[in-house]
Amino acid sequence: MRNKATIGDYLAFLSAKYEVDPDMFFQALVSAGENRRSACGDLSIECRCKQKESAVFLITKGSKVVAQFPISKGFLLMRDNPIKDARKASVFWRRLIKKDRGPHVLQIRELRIGMKRVSLKAEVVEIAEPTFVVTRFGNCASVANALVSDETGKIKLCLWNEQINSISVGDTVQIQNARISAFKGERQLRLGKNGDLSIYRKVTAN
Repeated sequence: MRNKATIGDYLAFLSAKYEVDPDMFFQALVSAGENRRSACGDLSIECRCKQKESAVFLITKGSKVVAQFPISKGFLLMRDNPIKDARKASVFWRRLIKKDRGPHVLQIRELRIGMKRVSLKAEVVEIAEPTFVVTRFGNCASVANALVSDETGKIKLCLWNEQINSISVGDTVQIQNARISAFKGERQLRLGKNGDLSIYRKVTAN
């Protein structure tokens, strides 16, 4: 029989996703149940209504609704923190985070060799002269490195063939599904087959 995620698993997922301490999160839920409202990090928690055996909680972050769900009174009366236990023992919250994870845009200083599915927004500051190479499949190709930067640093972006002429110095590029590899000891962005490159050019007045 297939296991189902419990409310503890789901709350463990929320605490991991929004980077709140599970002990603080649990106490904030208990406090909201008693006082109607509480806060935990960037999250606001409100007890919307109480029923015989449970209470309905609304969690928001700023103006965004994060979640709304019922929690049993027995859950909130547990002596040991069930959220903390779920984070230690359950794989459900890890699966939920993996499923929930969207194209989070990183900064250059956060990039590490081996990362995959990287999304990044940066400005093109330099484009090297292309060189011609023979690929492992026996095809001739043009390859060039573009240096891109944001407020946190710089990194080389490897471009092939028509990608080289598609960008210019000063362009802002949106990179998605790239990977970070090492070339001669340096980090390098590679688009590969699944990567995507979008270009935003500055509009100059005549």
